Amino acid sequence: MSSLNLDDFSDLIERPDSGTRRDAEERRERLAVPSGALGRLDELGEWLSAAQGSVPVKAVRQPRVVLFAGDHGVAALDVSGRPAGSAGSLVRAVLEGGSPVAVLARLDEVPVRIVDAGLDCDPALLPDEVVRHRVRRGSGRIDIEDALTVEEAERAVRLGMAIADEEADSGTDLVVLGDLSVGGTTPAATLIAALCGTDASVVTGRGGAGIDDLAWMRKCAAVRDALRRARPVLGDQLELLATVGGADLAAMTGFLLQSAVRRMPVILDGVVSAACALVGQRAAFRAPDWWLAGQLSGEPAQAKALDRMALNPLLDQGVTVGEGTGALLALPLVRAAAALAAELPERAGAEPVEDAAEYVTE
Repeated sequence: MSSLNLDDFSDLIERPDSGTRRDAEERRERLAVPSGALGRLDELGEWLSAAQGSVPVKAVRQPRVVLFAGDHGVAALDVSGRPAGSAGSLVRAVLEGGSPVAVLARLDEVPVRIVDAGLDCDPALLPDEVVRHRVRRGSGRIDIEDALTVEEAERAVRLGMAIADEEADSGTDLVVLGDLSVGGTTPAATLIAALCGTDASVVTGRGGAGIDDLAWMRKCAAVRDALRRARPVLGDQLELLATVGGADLAAMTGFLLQSAVRRMPVILDGVVSAACALVGQRAAFRAPDWWLAGQLSGEPAQAKALDRMALNPLLDQGVTVGEGTGALLALPLVRAAAALAAELPERAGAEPVEDAAEYVTE
C-alpha cells in the first residue's frame, strides 16, 4: 500500500495570483501600444506576471530544459519507429550536442538536465548525474502486465517531486519539459484515452519517429489492450501510472505537480508531457494554470488532452521529434512577451487607446 496520495496535491496547489493578473492587465491598458496589437503576447505576459506575483513582469533569466528518460516494454511489439530499449542512444545524442533540443539549447543558452527514470541500458554507459536516480531498468509491457509496481510508481513520482524542488531551490524560473523515451507515446495515448473516456483508435498516433500503417495497427491494438487494464484503476492516479504508465511518466507527473506547488511555470512539449499533465489535472484541478502548451505535435492524443485542460498551444510548426524541442521553440516567445510587458513605455495621457488599428503605420 502506497503512502502517497496524489489527491493531496489539490490542497497544496493554488492558482497564480488573480490580483496580480488584474494589475498586469491594468498596466497593459496604459501602455503606448494598444491592447490587442500584440495578440497572444499580451496574454502570455499577464500569465507570467501572475505566476511570478510581479507587476511589471520580470524577465525569464534562469530557464532550464528538464528531460525525463525511459524505455517502455511495449516497444517490443514494434509500435515505435525506434528499436526497443534504445532510449539511451537518444540521451547520448543530447549529451553529445547532436540532437535538435541540444542545438536549440545552445542557441538560447539554456542548460539541459536529463533524468534517467527507467532506461533499459547499462548505467555505466552514461554519466552518473543522469543515471543515479533510476527507478528501474525499463518499464513493463502495458498491454499484458503492469508498467511498474505501485511502490516503484511512488518512487518515480517522488523522484519527479525532488527534481522540481531542486530546480526551484536553485533559482530556475521556468522549465521546458520533455521526454527521451522509446515507446512512450503508447502509454501516453493509453492514459489520455482512459482519462478522456475515448477509444484507442481516437488517440493512437504515429509517434515522433513515425511508423507505417501496420505498426500503427499494432500500436492501436496495444493501446486497446492496455485500456482494458487501465479502466478498473481510474480512481487512483498512482495505481493508474503503475498499471499503464512508466517510470519516466510517473516521474514527470510528480515533477509537474510539485512545480505547481512551488509556483514554477512549465512549458509542456508533446503527447507524453500532455498525458502526465492530464494525470496531474485529475489529482489537482488548479495545476494546469501553471503550465503552457508549447506546441501542437500532431499526435491526436495530445490535442485531446490539451483540449481537456483548456491549454492553447503557442506554436504549430509540425515538430514531431520530441525531446522538448517544440516546447523550447516556444521559449523565445515567452521571453519576448515578458520583455514587451516590462519595457514598453506607458502613454503620456490617461485615456485608453480605443482602436489598435490607430497604432498601425502605413
